Amino acid sequence: MAHAKISMYLPPNINPAQADIAYGCLALPKLNRELQSDNLLTRQKALVALCDLMHDPEYVYEAISIGYLDSLKVLLKDGDDLVRIKTTEALYIMATHSVGRIGFIEYDIIFSLAFLLNDPNDLCRENMYQAFKHLAQLPTVHPWTPCSLGGQFKKAEWKDRMALE
Repeated sequence: MAHAKISMYLPPNINPAQADIAYGCLALPKLNRELQSDNLLTRQKALVALCDLMHDPEYVYEAISIGYLDSLKVLLKDGDDLVRIKTTEALYIMATHSVGRIGFIEYDIIFSLAFLLNDPNDLCRENMYQAFKHLAQLPTVHPWTPCSLGGQFKKAEWKDRMALE
């Protein structure tokens, strides 16, 4: 008769640091709730999944509209090194997109990131530096330009400003 042996090791294709992600429009709201969780492992898994999703500009736009920047701003002050590293990585990835750079200015993320200049973790400081480097690529917008920061042409504003000059 054969005896079953159960291994104590996980199969090689299971990643314990990977969070379960919902599909479609439910993915980002679920991750935002997990970012605000009290459980450290849940926050870490959500940040790892968020870093994967933020490479798509559509997800960046949706994340900013949901309120992710406020959640990430709180996580910058977390006591866990991995949480701070992944938070700065997510912000760095968001800063690579123009929508993310505009969100940084609107939600005042620059001031919150500046507190990490003296962070003891090298990766955290490196991600913060990369985010600042991408923010420096934001073009200057003059008050008289026909485009708002969101990139939408506002004809009435343009006519009013031109009439004042």
